[in-house]
Amino acid sequence: MKPLSIIICALVIVSCGKPKTAAAPEEKAEATKSAQEEHEKDEAKGEAGTVQITTEAQQRNGIVVTPAATTPMTQQLQATGTVQAVDSSIAHIRPLTRGRLQDVLAKLGDRVTANQALAQLDNIEAGDMMTQYNTAQSELQRLKIQLAAQQRQVERNRRLAEIGAVPQKEYEFSLAEQQGQQEGIRAQETTIAGLTARLRRFGITDPSGSEAPMTAIRAPFAGVIIRVAAAPGDVVEAGTELFSVADLSTVYVQAQVYEKDLGQIRVGQTASISIDSYPGEHFTGHVASVSDLIDPQTRTAAVRCQVANPGARLKLDMLATVEFPTSMKHAALSVPTDAVQDIEGKPTVFVRTSPSQFSVRTVETGSSSNGRTEIVHGVKEGEPVVSKGAFAVKSVLLGKELQEEKE
Repeated sequence: MKPLSIIICALVIVSCGKPKTAAAPEEKAEATKSAQEEHEKDEAKGEAGTVQITTEAQQRNGIVVTPAATTPMTQQLQATGTVQAVDSSIAHIRPLTRGRLQDVLAKLGDRVTANQALAQLDNIEAGDMMTQYNTAQSELQRLKIQLAAQQRQVERNRRLAEIGAVPQKEYEFSLAEQQGQQEGIRAQETTIAGLTARLRRFGITDPSGSEAPMTAIRAPFAGVIIRVAAAPGDVVEAGTELFSVADLSTVYVQAQVYEKDLGQIRVGQTASISIDSYPGEHFTGHVASVSDLIDPQTRTAAVRCQVANPGARLKLDMLATVEFPTSMKHAALSVPTDAVQDIEGKPTVFVRTSPSQFSVRTVETGSSSNGRTEIVHGVKEGEPVVSKGAFAVKSVLLGKELQEEKE
């Protein structure tokens, strides 16, 4: 029994050892393949903060490199401002008469078109005028009936006077009565015409109707509702302001400029406006007015810049940074303005470090003038910066980051 037990144990040991010997080369091959794939991925990603673009791809995308250089830059006067509506483009909408607001159809911030109804007014005064109109019409009919009878009486008296049956003065008296009635009819027709014209201003074209007169309060032009002081059920008097509508196709950017700097501002001067909501974008305006009043607390004066606002991108009360070019210049390190790209809200340039590699640099920018932007920090003089095709490099960078996120 003992030799048999030894043989069985030996067979078990041999059978357990065989799979381990076969698996070792397979595991080693898989580990080598995985390491090779990781190495290939690292090579495709490139170094952190760099972009790889072949020279052929650079030529296709028109990528041009220019050294950062010290150039004379126009000194800019910078001020903080806010977006305001142009005074002459604001309509304060008031009813022409006393009435009760039946319905309010517009709310604060709504964009409205010209002649759009903003509210419906139960026109109390128009109701009174419609009553007067109907009464005047009835009186006119009565006068016309009386005139017809008087005309017959005048004709009868004329015939009798001709044959001597009645005195001549009786005929003349009846004729005078007829003329008086004709004048009364003309006066009544004038009254009716006046009432009709007044009712037409309220939008009522059928004064003889029995329904309650409703007047639509309408927008005089296309714009934005910037103030609402109306609610259904309110009884309002004539001249009460219900809505304010502003045409925002052109706006003011009102900057506060210190009195020591006012000598550098003149009406008609160009201004560059930047808004935090649109990083890297500049709006061009012109100085429309310089206030004659100095704020005694801040020692500043209001300078209004008129700016075109297509699409109403500039919203009222937005904060803005306004730059006014001055006659003074200073030497500063600068790059072409197109070289500066906005990436995650930060100004960025691309510096060539090898024929096919670009370094991503976050920079601090200063003023911009004549197509160049001052670089305060981030780039040294002489470093080759992408001046044309920077957007194409930015697209490659963002595509690379997206691919890394997926992996």
